[in-house]
Amino acid sequence: MSRHRSIMSDALKEEIAKELGFYDTVQREGWGGIKSRDAGNMVKRAVQMAEEQLASKYQK
Repeated sequence: MSRHRSIMSDALKEEIAKELGFYDTVQREGWGGIKSRDAGNMVKRAVQMAEEQLASKYQK
């Protein structure tokens, strides 16, 4: 069994899960309990947040 290193911090994953409305599932079942669609939406949101951060950095 291989372990995957997470690129996102636990705090960021929890923040996004709360924002997207499935953090209760994470609390009950762990990260393995979320739907593939929710995981995909988490990644999309993380990318969006990173893009917004970069855009604001270069607008200054």
